[in-house]
Amino acid sequence: MTISRKRWIKRTAETVFGWEAALAARWSSGAHRRLMLAQWALPPEPQHFDHHIDLHRQWLLSRNPMWLERGVYSRLALKGGDVLELACGDGFNARNFYSLASRRVVGCDIDPDALATARRKNAAPNVEFVPADIRVALPPGRFDNVVWDFAFPLVRYFTPPEIDAIVARIKASLGEGGILSGYTLADAEAPAAANTPAFAFVEPADLQAFLQPHFGNVRVFETCHPGRRNFYFWASDGPVPFHEAWAAPGAAGATAT
Repeated sequence: MTISRKRWIKRTAETVFGWEAALAARWSSGAHRRLMLAQWALPPEPQHFDHHIDLHRQWLLSRNPMWLERGVYSRLALKGGDVLELACGDGFNARNFYSLASRRVVGCDIDPDALATARRKNAAPNVEFVPADIRVALPPGRFDNVVWDFAFPLVRYFTPPEIDAIVARIKASLGEGGILSGYTLADAEAPAAANTPAFAFVEPADLQAFLQPHFGNVRVFETCHPGRRNFYFWASDGPVPFHEAWAAPGAAGATAT
């Protein structure tokens, strides 16, 4: 077969499969739009979001990568061992960000519908999804990492003893040098009256001050998107990413720069 004929076959195949891919992408986007409408326009509203809707539709329309930040930043803190994800929702991050960088991932949620979605769409050999009410108890075991996204919108309304109990429960689940990571939404303004939250995180320093009594090393950073500010955190009694003593899993002696 001549080189020119091979090139013609290649161009033809690329053209045909390119059309097929474009049609499939358009169909998938429309299907996920209809899925989102069925889930969110019809009552009752779900307690979790199916991030395949972001993957197949929302991201391409909005060009906003905010929905990926949680998985990226918590993955940076993984130590390669066992991971516990609190309020895991649809399990997208457990499968697509944490599972390949960890020995085992346990995702827990109080919502049975979220767990059903997670098991159906985001299963992996080393990922387990279990029911748990984290206000009462966490799944048993010791973990190298605990991930808690959207962590403090509810915690802000708890009393200091309740908060201490929750954090103590998380710390008891962390192994030596284990890391708690996650994010919370920024508050628009500080509390101004007795019936407002006891804690308000208006600036990264507010969340830093909240976490420091519980952990030896805390790092908080902010990302901004249209209409939304997010505070991400790593907290541990050992090193956290970009600390001078931090070593990436599988890279003995290497430190982050």
